[in-house]
Amino acid sequence: MGHIENTLGIPRSTLSGWFKNIKLSEKHKRKLLDNWNNGLISARKKAALWHKQDGENRRIAIKNDVKNFFSNIDIDKKVGELLMATFYLAEGTKKESCFVFANSNPEILQGIIKLLRFSYKIDELKFRCCLHLRKDQNEEQIKDFWSKTLNIAKSQFLKTQFDRRTIKKTYKHYKGVCVLHYYDMALQRRILYIGEKILSLINNKGG
Repeated sequence: MGHIENTLGIPRSTLSGWFKNIKLSEKHKRKLLDNWNNGLISARKKAALWHKQDGENRRIAIKNDVKNFFSNIDIDKKVGELLMATFYLAEGTKKESCFVFANSNPEILQGIIKLLRFSYKIDELKFRCCLHLRKDQNEEQIKDFWSKTLNIAKSQFLKTQFDRRTIKKTYKHYKGVCVLHYYDMALQRRILYIGEKILSLINNKGG
């Protein structure tokens, strides 16, 4: 009835009066049911497309908002130390020995080592890397990758550790876990103390 109403422009109340005594055959009932189901499928597809586009518009708006948020932010050495301490609180070794930071994400480790070099006076010879790989990975290829990514000579890589429990084939994009060491306890202590101060300020903020 909705199709007739839209096509002819006749009010549904009028159409109901005209059709109330009409009996439909099984063939026409099936056709009406098929039309209703097809209309429902079409409506769902349109709704899904609308939600997808709406979601994309929201993502774009958030990205633009973040872009504006960073437009006036400059990372100086003090901000660099704060960022380093925040990362280290989450992923770094807390036991006082030396700076140790492990991750499988190349961008994160690249950012960490750039922060170190930017924020502190670094002795490049104090860097060491240790790779933790699955047994089906090519050690030399992955060592080349991390050496280039972190700008650390392969001669400063420690003995690679392999997980012998590997069963499933390793994804090509996975480069293992790289453990970055910087042998300077004083530097690690400073980063840890800054991290403690950050937590103290956060926990004492408000109630």
